Amino acid sequence: MLIVGGNQSASGYDVDNGLRFNDGSSDNLSRANGTPTDRKKYTFNGWVKRSHLGTRQRVYGVINPSSTAAYAFAEFESSTDTLHIDDFDGSSTRITRTLRRKFRDITAWYNIHVQVDTTLSTGSDRMKVFINGVQETEFSHTNDGSQNYDTCFFNSSKTFHIGRAGHTSFYFDGYQCQTIAIDGQALDPDNFGEFDADSGIWKPINPSGLTFGNDGFWMEYKDSSNLGLDSSGNGNNFTVNNLTSIDQTTDTCTNNYSTYNSLQPASTSGSNTFKNGNCTVTTPTSGGHAPVSTFRIPKTGKWYWEVRIDTTSGNISDNLRIGMQVFDSNNLTNPTLGDIRYISNATKNVDGSNSSYGASYGSNNDIISVAVDSDNNTVEFFKNGSSQGSISYTQNDLDYFAVTSEASSSVTATYSINFGNPPFSISSGNSDSEGYGNFEYAVPSEFFALNTKNLAEYG
Repeated sequence: MLIVGGNQSASGYDVDNGLRFNDGSSDNLSRANGTPTDRKKYTFNGWVKRSHLGTRQRVYGVINPSSTAAYAFAEFESSTDTLHIDDFDGSSTRITRTLRRKFRDITAWYNIHVQVDTTLSTGSDRMKVFINGVQETEFSHTNDGSQNYDTCFFNSSKTFHIGRAGHTSFYFDGYQCQTIAIDGQALDPDNFGEFDADSGIWKPINPSGLTFGNDGFWMEYKDSSNLGLDSSGNGNNFTVNNLTSIDQTTDTCTNNYSTYNSLQPASTSGSNTFKNGNCTVTTPTSGGHAPVSTFRIPKTGKWYWEVRIDTTSGNISDNLRIGMQVFDSNNLTNPTLGDIRYISNATKNVDGSNSSYGASYGSNNDIISVAVDSDNNTVEFFKNGSSQGSISYTQNDLDYFAVTSEASSSVTATYSINFGNPPFSISSGNSDSEGYGNFEYAVPSEFFALNTKNLAEYG
């Protein structure tokens, strides 16, 4: 879906940071559970934005690393992209909910709320699941467990993992923020969020006044040098596994940034490979369709982003192309005329017509900046901070998306795109005039990063 997804918070409580998890590099956080307050009651509340669909991925997993006996987890299932929550004692008792709904919007942040109280006499009340503040009632599978069952979620013999299963892989791929667990209380979701009075969108509220219990935690991911820091006051810090400071993000549930669209087909004979929360793509050697952004470029306002050439192989010549592409929303695999691209052999392509433009590029770590003025229908490209000149275009009735591509079957390239939430280290650090984004080069005056707060204000 090529839509603007996620939540906006123009005022009030903001979640400033999150974490970007790569399943390919086994990213996760881990912590050995201590002595819990009450194993019969707990609450999990966390925000996630998926990057990769069709694989088994755990938001959290509680398990003994050397044994599969007794566990608790929340995971997206591989064949259906549904959400499955399970808590099992390793013998005969379990509480389970498998939602019927599918989670396939890679543009959106989802709030997952799991509320457990096994002391309740009504079995269906012992585990409640809410998505974005709304209780789920349609399940493909349920198990209510037994009354007064001691759950595994805060079992003192288990290790709590964020972003993996524990005893095996099932690594999460995407973003997480505002990850909270409450030990000893089954709290309603309105302790963690509220519906915006104007938009009706579910948004987070400040949880600092909550009582977290002995094993409870609040992960803000706010310290890039200590990503496992617990903000609850309990000191229940997590060990950081394979994550680094570059994995701290400003793409959160209150300010959602554009990424590449990993759902768009590349070609019939090859596929794009995405990582870093869909901010890095490797194009197929078989050629094919260009990876585009999840957010369209608004038809008003001024917008800025950067693309780094990470690696190339083959004769790049005129095969590296960065800019914008018009797509017919009814036929995403076939681009129409409407290209505006800066090509690696010092030419430009506008509506299918090539002409000389700027300097050649294509060395590893070259950064091409794009500044789109939708109010005046111009695009200006920069190579490593130097302007290559302004290009005028006629605005198409269809939608433009940010794009990178290679067109030859003998060339492959890896690009990293930075809409303000970079997947690579920034040596200088520049934001737009609203203070959003982290860019290598200075953002032109009155141009903005492509995120939901700026889109709400200027798009």
